[in-house]
Order: sequence, then C-alpha cells, then structure tokens
Amino acid sequence: MVVKIMATGIVGFLVGAALTFVLKGRVDSRRAEEAEEEAEKIIRDAGLRAENLLMEANVEAKDRLIKMKSEFDAETNETRVELKGLDKRLNQKTEKLDRRQDQIERIENDLSQRSKQLSEDTDTLAGKNRECDALISEQKMQLEKISGMTSEEAKGLLLSAMENDARHDGAKLIKRVTSEAKESADKEAKKIIATAIQRYAGDFVAERTVSVVPLPNDEMKGRIIGREGRNIRALEAATGIDLIIDDTPEAVILSGFNPVRREVARLSLTKLINDGRIHPARIEEVVKTVEKEVDQTIREAGDQAAFDLGVHGISNDLIAILGRLKFRTSYAQNVLQHSVEVGFLCGVMAAELGLNVKLAKRMGLLHDIGKAVDHEVEGPHAVIGANLAKKYGENPKIVQGIAAHHEDVPPESVYDLLVQAADSLSGARPGARKELLENYVKRLDDLEKIANGYKGVANSYAIQAGRELRVIVEGDVVRDEDAVVMSRDIAKQIEETLTFPGQIRVTVIRETRAVGYANK
Repeated sequence: MVVKIMATGIVGFLVGAALTFVLKGRVDSRRAEEAEEEAEKIIRDAGLRAENLLMEANVEAKDRLIKMKSEFDAETNETRVELKGLDKRLNQKTEKLDRRQDQIERIENDLSQRSKQLSEDTDTLAGKNRECDALISEQKMQLEKISGMTSEEAKGLLLSAMENDARHDGAKLIKRVTSEAKESADKEAKKIIATAIQRYAGDFVAERTVSVVPLPNDEMKGRIIGREGRNIRALEAATGIDLIIDDTPEAVILSGFNPVRREVARLSLTKLINDGRIHPARIEEVVKTVEKEVDQTIREAGDQAAFDLGVHGISNDLIAILGRLKFRTSYAQNVLQHSVEVGFLCGVMAAELGLNVKLAKRMGLLHDIGKAVDHEVEGPHAVIGANLAKKYGENPKIVQGIAAHHEDVPPESVYDLLVQAADSLSGARPGARKELLENYVKRLDDLEKIANGYKGVANSYAIQAGRELRVIVEGDVVRDEDAVVMSRDIAKQIEETLTFPGQIRVTVIRETRAVGYANK
C-alpha cells in the first residue's frame, strides 16, 4: 500500500512538472508542440514506470505476506504442540488426584471402622478389668483369711524373700568374679607395682640416694674441683659416688645408690675439707683410710646386733653384710634396728610357745639380710637373703624362714610364721614408721566401730596394728554368701570413711557351734 502511494506521488510530480513546462512553452507554439509531445512521452513513461513500481510493490507485499503467514503458522503449530502436552499432563495429574482421592476415601472408611471396633474393644476391656479387679479383691480376701496376713505383710514377706535371693545370687556372682580376678591378680599386681615404681622413682632417688656435705665457704668448691677437674674426678673414681657441685650455697651433694660407698665418700670429703690438702694422691690415701674405718664400723654394728640378741657363731662375712644394714632404711625405719627388734619379738613368741628361742632370734635377726645387697643383686630381698644364708652355712630352717617371711615361698614351719608376725609387728607398731599414737589408736577404734555396725556381727578385732580386721559373725544369722557380701561392704565403707596407709584386710569368720550334753 505504501509503494502504491509513492508511485502515485511520483506520477503527480511528473504531471505537474510537465504542465509547468507546457505553460511556459506557450510563448513559442513550436516549442509548445514539442513540449506537448515530450509531455505525452513523459506521461507515458511515467505511467509505465508507475505500473512497474506498482507491480513490484504488489510482488513485494505478497512475498512479505507469505513470509508472515509462514511464521505465524509455525508459531501456531508450536503453541498447539505445547498446549497438547500441557493438556496431556493435566489429564494425567487429574487421574492421579482421582486415584488418591479414592485411596483417601478408602482409608477414611477403614479408620472409621477401626475406631468403631476400638471403641467396642475398649468398652469390653473396661468390663473385663472390672471383673479382674473384683476377682483380685476376692482372692486377696481369701488369701488373707488363709494366711492370716494382710496384703502389706505378704508384700513385705515377698520383698524380703526376693531380697535374700538377690543377695544370694549376688554373693555367688561376687565369688565367681573374685575367683576369676585372682587368676589375673598376679599379672595386674605386677603392672600396678611397676607403674607405682615409675612414678615414685624420682622422689625416692632424691630422698634416699643423696647426701649433703657442708662447706666452710664457696671457695672450697673450686679446690674440690681442682685444676681442670682432676680432684673431683679422682674422688669420684676412688669412691664410686657422683659429686654434684652446683649453685647450692656452701654445700656439695653426693649421689649414689650404695649407702656404704656414699658414707665413705661423705667421711672422706669431710676429712679432706678439714685437712685442707686436696689433691689426687691425698684423696686416694684418705679414701682408703675411711674405707677401713667404715668396714670396722660395719663389723662392729653387726657384732653388736648379734651380741644384743645373744646370737653366736655367725660367719664373719655374714656379720659384715648384717652391719651394712645400719646404712639402710625402710619407710624411714633403720633396717638393722628393725632386724634386732624382729629377733627379740621372735624370741619372746618362741619362748611362749615352748620353741627354740635361739633359733627364732637368729632367724629374726637375719630375715632382712638381703636388703644389704638388693641394689647389687636382682630379685626379692627375701630370696636374696635366703641365698646368702645358705651360702654362709646357716641352718636350712633359717634359710626357709628368711625366704618365706614375705611368702615368696610357702611357709613350712611355725618359725616361718613367727618371723612373718614379728616383721609385721615391728613395722606396724606406733612410732616405727612415723605415725602418731593418737591416729593409730583412733584408726583401730574406728575399724571396730564400722564392723560392729553390721547386723549379725558378734565381735570384731583390729589386729596387726590395724592392717587386718577380723569380724566374727553369728552363724544362724549370717549365711556363707552373706559373709562374702559383708566383707566387701565393710572394706568399701573403710575406704570411704577412713584414711590409712597401705591396705587393710577384712576377714569375716562364720562358724556353727553344736553343743550337746550327756546326762546320767
């Protein structure tokens, strides 16, 4: 349509131009004719051009119309396909919703039926419960008439029986667990002891393996060290003890596990300091002199211990080893004094029993002889001591008593038990190992009070200086299984309420006595 308008405008423009030309040519008729012919020609040409343009415009318009129609048809087809897909999915969803609606209706009907059935069952169950309650009440009344007890009394009796059964089963379980634990006790005990030794080793070394020598002034430290350290090296080589010279004012520390060598080093250094002459040759001379003095002191201490107990005929070498115990301590108790005390106690008890007093004293005096060399020989000190006694020709009974006093080997005679008892008494008596008498007496009293608080206990005795608590129970009140439970309960209460060193053994003794009388 736009092309057609443009063609018409062009034609009009040409016609106007032609008319203008004709009007101007009126002046000259010839020229007017020519102009008229030219105008006609132009008009014809313009008409032809206009027709051509119109035809081209129509063709172009038709092409555009066809193209637009094709595009419209394509878009319409796509839209139809999408609408068909949407319509299909919509139909599928509608079908699913219909099926779900049917399922919901069926479930609602089922639930309604079940609710109705449940309501009926509830009513029936309530009726049966009422019947059961009535029957139970009737049975309780009949049982109370038959047994002559109320329901509360019967309940208490039943609970008591159940408690006794539970205690009985618990005691059996405890005995079984205890027996199983004993099988692995040795291994576990060694593990615990090893751990304790590791934790205590530092404190023990600092306390038991160190001696301090006072100095008149700090200048003496330089003289002890000597030129290029020759004096201190000579002293360490001669005594076998390490000298520690640090910032400690006016003091030198001697460190070593052998108490005899440490004493030799202490006396030698003290003599050298007092003498003032400190050089390698003098050091060796003084150390040899002090060694002889210490050996004489050791021998005198051993002879004095044997003399105090009236024990004779001990080998000189064994006397020397016994004297070395003067420089050993156990829980702050001097081992030589402890050995003499054990000898006296063994003699007293042997005399009361009508046994060989001299043999008992000798056994008690030598029972800890292994502690004199246990830092040089591997093994328990009881076994080491027994080997030493055997080596120096002691009686086999004495060898056995030494080996058995800590039950490293089983005891075989009354003397073995006497040594064990005397050893425990000497170590546990008040004051022997820095324990106040008041605390000792109070702990014994508390132990007996705890035991006497349990039902069925006839008597209780704290023995072995509070290391063991023996509880005598009435046989008709406490059963064997109850005795096991009681021992564990008492031990647990002692752990919770008392503070004590080491361990306390709780022994519950149950016996049945039958007494009969014969009359004439």
